[in-house]
Amino acid sequence: MTDDLSFRVGDVLSIACPFTPTRVDRGVTWDHVSLVWPWWRPDPASEFHRWNGVVGLGIDASTCVWDEMELFRTDPAPEHLTSGDVCRVGVPPTVVHVTAVDHFDPPLETGWLPRPRLSVALLPRGLSYRETPDDSHVNGTGYEIHPGDGTPFTFELLFRPYAFLQPEDEVADAAGRACRFDGPWDWYAFDGEEISDGPVWPLTLLTRSGSVCAPDAAAAVAAATATGSHQEVLRHWTGLTDATPTPLGTALPRLQ
Repeated sequence: MTDDLSFRVGDVLSIACPFTPTRVDRGVTWDHVSLVWPWWRPDPASEFHRWNGVVGLGIDASTCVWDEMELFRTDPAPEHLTSGDVCRVGVPPTVVHVTAVDHFDPPLETGWLPRPRLSVALLPRGLSYRETPDDSHVNGTGYEIHPGDGTPFTFELLFRPYAFLQPEDEVADAAGRACRFDGPWDWYAFDGEEISDGPVWPLTLLTRSGSVCAPDAAAAVAAATATGSHQEVLRHWTGLTDATPTPLGTALPRLQ
């Protein structure tokens, strides 16, 4: 999976970024280490932001170890760094899951170039969505990255729950409910009842892209759900992420 392919909420990925030489700018403070960022350049046309070329990576204030949401790492570790030191920065292979995806047209003005057209919020294995105050690129939704912004991320798709469905597909489940697929943990039942445990398999595809679905698409959904259950999908996802999915009906804040 490369940075020009699609991302979906619920995707389980392995993300990495090769370690690249850089320099410590202002040393290590109580909650971050400041680095001259090797992959971006200031945007002279930005009207609202004046980026100084430095990015702060989160560390735990009490222990000086990496914040639990921080994906990037330095070599050497932060406790061995001070202002002006040469080091390397990158992302070791890390299992994450996607909690939010946003597209920007025109591209988002951030103060650096290239201007991103896509933001993806990620949570590392073991972390679940939670309400926390915004803090730069980290909040309750996850750690925000911008695939395509020049950072040489690589991605491996480990699991996409309900890969056989597309957003806004309408299906009928085995319990006789008609519902819309807005994401693996986000189902809208047309009868207004809450789908607390997900749809009952097998599923029948009713419409796709607002139209009656093609027979081959309907057959693919029927075959994919002939055995198994929503609960099995959830168990597999949980085993990979060691996390709890975003509760149904919870609106994820957009990262902009």
